[in-house]
Amino acid sequence: MKRNGTFQIIAILAVLLFPELVEAKHIIGGDITYICLGEVSPGVKRWRFTMHIFRDCLGGGANFDQPAAFGIYQGSEANNFLYASLSVNYDNSFPLEPDTPQCVTKLPYVCVEEAAYTFEEDLPVLTNESYFIVYQRCCRNNSITNIINPGDVGATYSIELTAAAMAVNNNSPVYVNFPPIIICNNLPLQFNHSAIDAEGDILIYTFCDALQGGGNPAGNPNPTNCDAIAPNPPCGPPFLAVPYAVPNYTSSNPVGGNPQVSINPVTGQITGTPSLNGQFVVAVCVQEYRNGQLLSTVQREFQFNVTDCTPDINAKLSADSLTILMQDYTIKSCGEKTIFFENKTTEASNVKEVEWRFDINGTTVSDKVNKWFTAFTFPDTGLYNGMLLINQSSGACSDTAFIHVEIYPEIHANFAYDYDTCVAGPVGFIDKSKGDGGINQWKWNFGIPGASPSIKRNPVYQFPEPGNHPISLKVVDKNQCQDDTTGVIQWFPAPPVIIIQPNTYFGCAPATIYFTNLSEPIDESYHIVWYFGDGDSSVNIISPTHLYATPGIYNVRVEITSPLGCYKYADFTKLIVVEAPPVANFSCDPDSALTNFNNTVHFIDSSVGAAHWNWQFGPGFTTIEQNPTFTFQDTGVVNVRLIVTHPAGCKDSITKELDIRPVITWYMPNAFTPNGDGTNDDFYGKGFLTGVTNFNMTIWNRWGEMVYKTSNPTDKWNGEKHNSEGLSPEGVYVYTVTFTGPRGEKNEFKGYATLVR
Repeated sequence: MKRNGTFQIIAILAVLLFPELVEAKHIIGGDITYICLGEVSPGVKRWRFTMHIFRDCLGGGANFDQPAAFGIYQGSEANNFLYASLSVNYDNSFPLEPDTPQCVTKLPYVCVEEAAYTFEEDLPVLTNESYFIVYQRCCRNNSITNIINPGDVGATYSIELTAAAMAVNNNSPVYVNFPPIIICNNLPLQFNHSAIDAEGDILIYTFCDALQGGGNPAGNPNPTNCDAIAPNPPCGPPFLAVPYAVPNYTSSNPVGGNPQVSINPVTGQITGTPSLNGQFVVAVCVQEYRNGQLLSTVQREFQFNVTDCTPDINAKLSADSLTILMQDYTIKSCGEKTIFFENKTTEASNVKEVEWRFDINGTTVSDKVNKWFTAFTFPDTGLYNGMLLINQSSGACSDTAFIHVEIYPEIHANFAYDYDTCVAGPVGFIDKSKGDGGINQWKWNFGIPGASPSIKRNPVYQFPEPGNHPISLKVVDKNQCQDDTTGVIQWFPAPPVIIIQPNTYFGCAPATIYFTNLSEPIDESYHIVWYFGDGDSSVNIISPTHLYATPGIYNVRVEITSPLGCYKYADFTKLIVVEAPPVANFSCDPDSALTNFNNTVHFIDSSVGAAHWNWQFGPGFTTIEQNPTFTFQDTGVVNVRLIVTHPAGCKDSITKELDIRPVITWYMPNAFTPNGDGTNDDFYGKGFLTGVTNFNMTIWNRWGEMVYKTSNPTDKWNGEKHNSEGLSPEGVYVYTVTFTGPRGEKNEFKGYATLVR
């Protein structure tokens, strides 16, 4: 057993993983041994006694007694008395880590805790009697299988210090290993339960009676009674054996099994194969003999927990397919007769032996050199069976994987193609694959993103663009053997016809022309030369731009050479016609002295190279006549624009400024007769005053008195003072008229008005 201070922290897992082991009361085993420390006075020797006791700490129940009550009885087994009683504390306790069964790591959790009680006692040497050191405690787990009503049955741990042992200062044997807490159902058990003896005495091992002690009384029992939970002092011998569940279980057959679990009397080796899950109380006695005389018997009691275990070993290997339930692995090879087998057995740490075994035409060929991986060469094509055997000599820690090897004829993918390298036509592909397995599937990929593959044996494919295209072919035969190959086809044909835009051009100098090469197939890998007909050229530009600065008629030539040397050219005669741009000009009649009374103008076109005219006489006034006549409705400075268009669409324009001067007139009478006869009753002026501002007219009598004033040129003087304050007398009056002309000029008119009634 191993001590592990952190072992208890996962106890909760037991509820889920090992329900039959959850309920626990207290004691599951123990033993008492002694050491002689020597004589302390004549006839008195000192002895050190040690009790190792074990309890189930998983499901609750009582803790270790602190202190524990021990009794020392003197006499024989049948007739004795209490010599002394003691209370002894244990120094410490610690959990025990179960020894893991071979190849099993995933186990239910069982909590076992150990405490050690040690005390020394000076005892007079006896010659015909013995001392019996006794400890008793109730109770056991209710789940124990081989005891009747185990929850009501306690335990006695005792050792007899015989007169023979006292005489020779004997030390009792000490067991080397604590039995495994968990053993696996239906898996062979092998455990060394031997003891060591300091004096080298002969040791004999047997299964013996587990002893009762203490009880589970109801009510409030007297702690001094032998059936108390923890008798104090414990009762002396003789002791009763536990009530075994006969006939299936006895002290000599505590577990059963097939073969039955037993102990070797000489070696202390416990062997057998348990066949039932459960908890079993087992007691082992080792008898110590010297010169044929029995010196001591050390009884140890413990509890076997039998449960189902799944060995953590699983024979596996890399394969093409697997039948999981049968662990059948199928490996297929096409042509290759030497097969590499990759061992993937788990857990690898549990693998001690590896054997590869194959049936070759009825003869078993085996590789037993413990190779984790192996390569095996089979004689020919065919179907072969084999096995991967793991730990075959290790009993429970073994497993086997069954291997099926299928070796089929090899298959080789290959192809050829046929096409005219200078013609942009389809490419024919020819399957050249070989294989004795009967090729019946083909899959071609032509290296064009998004293009659908072909499943024809000999397809024909038209490439949409030039390039080094990777062609892949995958072939499969009736045995599902497959192979693939990839080759690169250089598809760089010359275009069948050279097409460019523009296909004609008529324009004016300077002309910047973008030539678009519409020829297919071409790309940047093609050598392309343009001759523009004006002495300039362009090299290796698919679609160039060229400036024609001088009027003229130009021929264009394009030459295309593919990366494979396929040559194509085209001449485009008189493709580019560049003419001088138009020059706009015109004259006017009249071209001066234009007024609001002389406002009709005849325009005479004198442009050069014009085919279309667009006259603009101001907002909203246009005409496309060549020589139009136009009457201006308003005075002022006017911009007249002429836009002319060449037959090629080139344009030119000219703008001239015309001044339509505003002319004003004003006339005043020299007399009026405001007598109400409807004739010449008012005094006022007349004229053309468009655009006039700041008009003012005043009339004065001969005494210098203003008799009338207005700022409206249409107002009239009716002969009364201010037109409403009484009649003015006949006579001569002075008038003054002032206003500002349309272009800011000042105007003043003065004269006399004779009023006659």
